[in-house]
Amino acid sequence: MPPLVWFNGELQELDKAVIPAGDHAHLYGDGLFEGIRIYNRKVFKLDEHLTRLYDGARYLHFEMKVSQSELRDIVLDTCRKAGQDNGYIRINVTRGTGLGLDPKNISRTPNIMVMVNKLALYPPEAYDTGLTTILCSTRVFPAQCLDPRLKTIGRYVANIYAKTEANRQGAGEGLMLNTEGYLAEATGDNVFLVRRGVLHTPHPSCGILGGITRQTVIDLARKNGIEVREEYLTIYDVSSADEAFLTGTAAEVIPMVALDGRPIGCGTPGKMTQEIIAMFREQTAEGTEF
Repeated sequence: MPPLVWFNGELQELDKAVIPAGDHAHLYGDGLFEGIRIYNRKVFKLDEHLTRLYDGARYLHFEMKVSQSELRDIVLDTCRKAGQDNGYIRINVTRGTGLGLDPKNISRTPNIMVMVNKLALYPPEAYDTGLTTILCSTRVFPAQCLDPRLKTIGRYVANIYAKTEANRQGAGEGLMLNTEGYLAEATGDNVFLVRRGVLHTPHPSCGILGGITRQTVIDLARKNGIEVREEYLTIYDVSSADEAFLTGTAAEVIPMVALDGRPIGCGTPGKMTQEIIAMFREQTAEGTEF
């Protein structure tokens, strides 16, 4: 079965799917999205992703015509029809259709897309050897300009630009600071550091997206007796860490072993990192069946 797209009630093959040229996200980035994993015919953290999506829609005053429970059913039905045991779901919700910045002058019936496909951010061997990273010059959007809890389509142009910096230097990933110089996130992932048996991660007020995988790792760590601190971190904390790893729905949990050519710890995936990866992979057995 080819990758499938459900768009406004119509199911299409991905390579034949179309959206309106006047879609407000296409024209202005005025939309929200979620990426969700499928593991062994179960959707992982489906309700958490949908809650974040609908929280964002309310904040941005999207006039949703499809309820959260209805979209939940649509996602599961699309997964059944796609027939993929393992895969990646992309949900897009945009404000509506029409030319012009002012929402009052467009059709404000949101466009909704559910895509079932596959996505691998990093090569499989990187999960064993770890990622090398660089410090990007591009900063994350300040929280006072755009609340980082919103997973908006438009804000990711900065992350994409930062990713091109990492690509130009041959690095697996790039770290981004906020405008105050504190560590925020990687271009598409949250950041965790290990120092003296304690797990450290940037505080949400540093301008990070509150990742679903990030919260899963925090919950798993605390459940297993690992102290977790959400705090203000700098590049000094990265360079002095014993271990580091990144988390995200697409990335899952992946070791980070170097920054700007300097090894982090021993320069190999650390013990706690490997333990967290094992905990996370076990957790993915839980999910919503379709």
